[in-house]
Amino acid sequence: MKVKVVTRILEANERIAAENRRLFDEAKVYVINLMSAPGAGKTSLLEKTIKELNGKIKPAVIEGDIAGTADAERISSLGVPVIQINTGGACHLDANMINEVLESLPLKETDLLFVENVGNLVCPAEFNIGEDMKAMVLSITEGDDKPLKYPLMFQESSALILNKIDLLPYTNASMEKIRKDARSLNPSLKIFEVSCKTGKGIAEWADWLTEKIRS
Repeated sequence: MKVKVVTRILEANERIAAENRRLFDEAKVYVINLMSAPGAGKTSLLEKTIKELNGKIKPAVIEGDIAGTADAERISSLGVPVIQINTGGACHLDANMINEVLESLPLKETDLLFVENVGNLVCPAEFNIGEDMKAMVLSITEGDDKPLKYPLMFQESSALILNKIDLLPYTNASMEKIRKDARSLNPSLKIFEVSCKTGKGIAEWADWLTEKIRS
C-alpha cells in the first residue's frame, strides 16, 4: 500500500492566515498572539492588562487550551468577549482554528484581539495565525536558560514579558543573562519586567500596547 505523506501543512496554514489577516484589516483589529510555557501567567497578564486599559481600548480574547474553560471564564468575568478553543491534544493553535471562531466575535467592535495560545514553548511559534505580532511571557521561576534552549519563540516574538519578578529573590535566575541571551537571538526584542501579583510594570506594558494599536 502506498503511503500518502502530507508535506504542505505549513503552506496551507499560511493561506488561511492570510485570509485571517484580511479579515482583521477589514475590521481594523490589532491582533497579538500571546505564547508561553504552561503556568507562566498569560491569563493573569491578560486580566491585569484589560483592567489597565480601562475601556480606552476595546479588547476581545481567544483562549486556546487542550481542554477546559477555566481561563475563558476568568476573562468573561471582566465583561470582555471571549471564545474558548479546545484543541483536544494539539499543542498549539493554527490559522484554521482561529478562522473557524472569528464569526463568533464582534470584530468590528474590537480594537485589540488577544489570542492566548496553548501553553508550550515550541509549537506555537511555528504557526502564523494572521496576527500583527507575537509576544511571549516568561516566568522568572522557569530559570534563565530558556532563551538558548527554546530560541525560535524568542526570535519570533516582538515583545518579551518577564513575569513574577516579585519572586526573583527566591530564585537563581539572572535577569541580566535572560536579557543578554534573548537579545542575542532577537536584537529588536522589547522586554518588560512585570509582576501580575503586585501590578509592577503593567502600566508600561499597557501604554506600549496602546501606542502600537494607535500608530
